[in-house]
Amino acid sequence: MPLTADLTIRETAALSGVPKATVEKAIEARVLRTVPAPPRLRGGARRYLPIRAVAYFRSLKAADLAGLPTRHKRAIWKGLVRSEPMRLATIEFAPGTMLDLERLAAQCLRHAEHYKDARDRHIASDPDILGGTPVITGTRLTVYAVLGRLQDGNSVDDLVEDYPEIPREAFMAAELYAKAHPLRGRPSGRPWRQVT
Repeated sequence: MPLTADLTIRETAALSGVPKATVEKAIEARVLRTVPAPPRLRGGARRYLPIRAVAYFRSLKAADLAGLPTRHKRAIWKGLVRSEPMRLATIEFAPGTMLDLERLAAQCLRHAEHYKDARDRHIASDPDILGGTPVITGTRLTVYAVLGRLQDGNSVDDLVEDYPEIPREAFMAAELYAKAHPLRGRPSGRPWRQVT
């Protein structure tokens, strides 16, 4: 079964709760490979991972197995890829050593699938709208504006009240997308100045 290009490296890291460097290290060690694809959004990533990578990283983190030898990590990934779609199995990655992926990562994988669906439905990038900055589809509300409001103390309920035509899942997808894909450039304010 061919692997699909579902999530960026940053999205995979954010959804599985591991640092981006952990995902990149697994790619460099050839534990798993990226799937090349055209960017979904303007200026976006060109390397993606299958959604099952979230279950892989979440399982290793939950079981505290980050220090496993590479051969065992590859065995876990191969077992995960070969398992039935939409089902996580228990994988024997070394003689007598099992990893229960269903118990360790099923909830995280469901969250990732929900995010991917919401992202694909509700987040868009159009060069004619705010220069291609990702927005909630059909609006000029950027994902970064959503994240800013949430970081300033607003809740998703507040956003739904202010924008009743936008579904709740769109705000949740926008928040995660903005966290996983931070704006580039110089930080605002004067970060070099110490506030006393």
